[in-house]
Amino acid sequence: MRKLDLYRRTYPLRTLGMGLAVLPVLVALHERHAEWPAWAWAVFCGYLWPHLARLHAGRSRDPHQAELTNFMIDSAMAGSLAALMHFNLLPTVVLATVATADKINSGVRGLWSRALAGMLASALATAWITGFHVDVVTGMPALLACLPLLIIHTLTVSASSYRLIRKVQAQNLRLDEISRHDTLTGLQTRRHWQEQASALLADNARNAMPASLLLLDVDLFKSINDDHGHAIGDDVLRGIADAIRHAIPAGSHAGRLGGDEFAVAVPLPLSETHVLAEHIRNRVQALNHDIPGVRCSVSIGLAEPSSPDIDLRGWMEDADRALYRAKAAGRNLAQASTRPVEIAAS
Repeated sequence: MRKLDLYRRTYPLRTLGMGLAVLPVLVALHERHAEWPAWAWAVFCGYLWPHLARLHAGRSRDPHQAELTNFMIDSAMAGSLAALMHFNLLPTVVLATVATADKINSGVRGLWSRALAGMLASALATAWITGFHVDVVTGMPALLACLPLLIIHTLTVSASSYRLIRKVQAQNLRLDEISRHDTLTGLQTRRHWQEQASALLADNARNAMPASLLLLDVDLFKSINDDHGHAIGDDVLRGIADAIRHAIPAGSHAGRLGGDEFAVAVPLPLSETHVLAEHIRNRVQALNHDIPGVRCSVSIGLAEPSSPDIDLRGWMEDADRALYRAKAAGRNLAQASTRPVEIAAS
């Protein structure tokens, strides 16, 4: 929640809460035949103060700080009303509990404890001014007057908190999506791809399932950016990502390692992976017709795990050496690793 939104979010809850909280106060004042100043103060707190608080925060240079002051005033008012009721037990407990819960619901650290201290100080000051009368007995009318506050305000605050929680959950899901997928190409991010490729590699070692790795590098990508601009360069990267995505089989993991480098882990033996690499390479060349004036191609290095205990880094190094050979041979080629594959003894 942004700081500037605090007073806007609080306003309807304060209006409802203060309005309902005054009902048992008015009943208690009626039962003890209070003088008109007590009635006037209760009406002001319940039905005028919420709107003045909104106006105060909205016109302040620092609305957030102004709303924190409003929270403290809320609690001070609750303390004064408790004293005016001669600390009628149930309305006082309900009033203090709701006022404190509102501070906790604001999400401002430590506010509830400061406000509670202010509430106590206000209650003692008001009691001292009015003669410190105590009558804790709660009659049935006051008890009934507490029910709207207990039910309506509690459910309203709960609904507000639920909406906020759902919003946070949606944002967390969005952040998780961003952490897993590259925003430009839609492929997996480097970190997420490494996790998925490592899992495929572990499955290969554990169950002898086929696995191969492709490392792709865009040929002379810097010249594309220099000659046509970065926007066209981004179009090329997105086009290559689409070519990869539409070519790879189910169970594969394609990611962008960074810049113009891509990696694909596939559950295929090296012979079939070489066919896949040629398919991707041809798809990338077809982009030359989709983006006029741009000539783009990729060099691809292929490798399958050379031993059952090889880690992801070693697997990538094998594919990277094959990629280097493809570039050295003239680019726009797919080359497989020449390291012999070690077969585990049975």
